[in-house]
Amino acid sequence: MLGIIINPKSGKRAFRAQRIYLWHLLRRRHLPFAYRVTQYAGHATELARELCERGYDELLVLGGDGTLSEVVNGIMKANITPEQRAKIQLGLMPRGTGNDFGRYWGLTRQFKEALRRFFEGEPHPIDIGCLTYMRNGEEQHRYFINSIGFGVDPLCCQYAERLKYYIGSHHVNYLFGLIAAILRHKSKHIILRVDGREVVNDLLFTMNIANGPYSGGGIKQNPQADPQDGIFHGMFIKRPTFRQVLQALPRLFDGRLTELPFIYPIVGREVEIGYRKHLMIEADGILRHFTAPCRVTCIHHAIQFKV
Repeated sequence: MLGIIINPKSGKRAFRAQRIYLWHLLRRRHLPFAYRVTQYAGHATELARELCERGYDELLVLGGDGTLSEVVNGIMKANITPEQRAKIQLGLMPRGTGNDFGRYWGLTRQFKEALRRFFEGEPHPIDIGCLTYMRNGEEQHRYFINSIGFGVDPLCCQYAERLKYYIGSHHVNYLFGLIAAILRHKSKHIILRVDGREVVNDLLFTMNIANGPYSGGGIKQNPQADPQDGIFHGMFIKRPTFRQVLQALPRLFDGRLTELPFIYPIVGREVEIGYRKHLMIEADGILRHFTAPCRVTCIHHAIQFKV
């Protein structure tokens, strides 16, 4: 059964034309479906969980990275067995600003092509990341499909989101947001363990733990990341010099960023972050605040992505 989750605020200028085209397409294909429209932040998680628990095994998301991430959290938190979850097929018609997970699969804002690939494509088993942390003495989980960022990363997302109110939704928001974040970020000392081995004991400037290669509206931050291989590919940077920042900026979009000697690569299935104070993170572009320590784990082939 097909469930459709729509975020009307994501890419809203073209929403009416896209919705009408989708309805015509469904009628021509004689496909039964249920659709839900999000009304507030976090609503997509509730809707996805409800649809999964009612037996819907195909979910099509009309939205951006944030909506897709919320849907993934709904799938992962649904009261179903791991075997049922692994058979759920997730699809995407990108409508947001960044669309970083869709970019890996060659999905663009060409909505007719994205829909054709969903209805005619094949399911691919993909990994899902899980952030585990404590809140009020209870273990909490936040899932992500593309990447999770610390340090400059969440600040960049925060500033990029603010820019939407002034210049609209554009990829360039992330570049401006990144520059502002670099200038204003204050480094914090952390201890980093990868698969149980301590690899970093230093000041954190920025860190990204990735399931997919793109972040920040097309920045190829982790070119080796593959959402099907069962491991994370990430990067850690301590406070860079001004010269190092100038070295990095031209490499943001061409996949050569990790070649720089001051960037520490992260490769593994589990990453532990030791820090005793408040941290802000971004998980698929969604900001969260909590107190570390925390753990990031890779759930191999948790669901399927249809494309």
